[in-house]
Amino acid sequence: MPYTAQDPRHWSADELRARIPGWGADLDPADRPSTPKLRFAPNETGAHWELPPQQPEKHPRERSVEHARLTPVFGTVAPLHGLSGKIRRYAYRRFSEARAAHWLLLMLGDRVDVIESRVRRGAARRREGADRRRTATRSRAAG
Repeated sequence: MPYTAQDPRHWSADELRARIPGWGADLDPADRPSTPKLRFAPNETGAHWELPPQQPEKHPRERSVEHARLTPVFGTVAPLHGLSGKIRRYAYRRFSEARAAHWLLLMLGDRVDVIESRVRRGAARRREGADRRRTATRSRAAG
């Protein structure tokens, strides 16, 4: 029976577990498939490592408001630039990663970046065309 506003049923956990496959699988830690991963036992796994030295931050990098610092190593290949960079920086500075506004602003920044790159590419083509015309005019005048 579907839920309607006129019939707000309160199902018990047992009824829900019987009706919906997998419902409540994470309620009891003993039933969780990831329970062994949730225990901190570094000697059992054999995995060990030390935190690598922090990469120097030559230019300000975007980081989430949830994190106090950057990861020890981070990418610097494509630094933020233009209006799209300002939009992305605002998203990181103002909104938590849990907020839809954060992700919507990042997507808006991507769209603006596409427009900016198309404008730059169009301007470069116009300059190339003007250079070709100038060269052709000079060679005709010299010949």
